[in-house]
Amino acid sequence: MNRPDVFHAHIYFDPAELEQAQALAEQAHALFGVKVGRFHLGPVGPHPRGSCQLTVPGEVFGDFTTWAAVNRGALTIFGHAETGNDLIDHTSHVVWFGPSEELNLSQFK
Repeated sequence: MNRPDVFHAHIYFDPAELEQAQALAEQAHALFGVKVGRFHLGPVGPHPRGSCQLTVPGEVFGDFTTWAAVNRGALTIFGHAETGNDLIDHTSHVVWFGPSEELNLSQFK
């Protein structure tokens, strides 16, 4: 079975949800050792609104997703594999917790 070494999980938030997103990221780091990236207050790359990237080791991704599904509150989390093919990783190798959102994929085409 092919399993990526790394996954990304992007916590999406609006300005009023920043503190909730920061707390969720801190919990994920404490529980799973994920690397917490910058908190972007607006759209960046393919992401349509404020977001923070978590880098999740493949060996804990299953446990992380189980935890994220029930602890995300009202936040949306977009997760994807990191295989080196950005377009496929952001369209086919994905999981959403909460409502899915339209990504700006133009940079990958």
